Amino acid sequence: MKKLFRPIIVSAALLLASAGVQAQDLLAAQSPLDKQMAFVDSIALRDMLLNEANMFPADELYDEWSNDHVRFKAELPDSFCVDLRGFAMPTTNTKITDIFGYRPRRRRVHNGIDIKVYVGDTIRSAFDGKVRIVKNQGRRRGYGKYVVIRHNNGIETLYGHLSKWLVTEGQNVKAGQPIALGGNTGRSSGSHLHFETLLAGKNLNPALMFDFEKQDVTGDFYTYRKGVYQEIDKKTGKIVESAEPLYHKVRKGESLSVIARKCGVPVNTLYRLNKLTSRSVLRIGQRIRYR
Repeated sequence: MKKLFRPIIVSAALLLASAGVQAQDLLAAQSPLDKQMAFVDSIALRDMLLNEANMFPADELYDEWSNDHVRFKAELPDSFCVDLRGFAMPTTNTKITDIFGYRPRRRRVHNGIDIKVYVGDTIRSAFDGKVRIVKNQGRRRGYGKYVVIRHNNGIETLYGHLSKWLVTEGQNVKAGQPIALGGNTGRSSGSHLHFETLLAGKNLNPALMFDFEKQDVTGDFYTYRKGVYQEIDKKTGKIVESAEPLYHKVRKGESLSVIARKCGVPVNTLYRLNKLTSRSVLRIGQRIRYR
């Protein structure tokens, strides 16, 4: 019995040893695959988290997510700090062809700034965010082809007069990602990019945040203050603040002296704020700034 038992023990030992070698080989072969799968899983997880983070950017400011209209009524905070870090300039072009504000010759407000671009020039997203609107207002009307993006830092940007869209509604985008090509669609007298910045539906002067001539932002942060008028000092390049401007709409038979009396300000104030003289002719419906 002893002679028979020894070979059995030896055979069992050899079998276990062989099995161990095969198991080790199997684990060694499996190891790179596990690493690859973990890498794939990490990418999927990252994308999932990114999608969740961008599902409704800037929730604290906006109660709705709609692609029906550019502007909507929303409660503006007394102040709001916009993080401008991680920005990208929408275009590398630097020539400004029209500025933000009221345009007396057209008797209407220009809600953005115009930058000279050519048909086919790449237009990029200013910050990370989510595309809210991709629409066409039609031939010779409004923005023509345009895109609105809601950004994670709270503001929305609008890009108008485009020739082609490169994104779709609901798509998450990164700062600097191509979103469209420059064009001349809509109410436009030449190819250019109409660029707007909005906070909770209120248009802000893009020059308070973007310096297209220097291809840079005005600082790491921009702070909006409710009821305060902000503009860029041309000499220092810094933001200066004053009381938010007030306007009077000209009615039939009104002169500057009549308007000054109604608004309780000197006539010279109307001259200065509106770049007018005693020889200026008023038009019915014209907006006159008195503060």
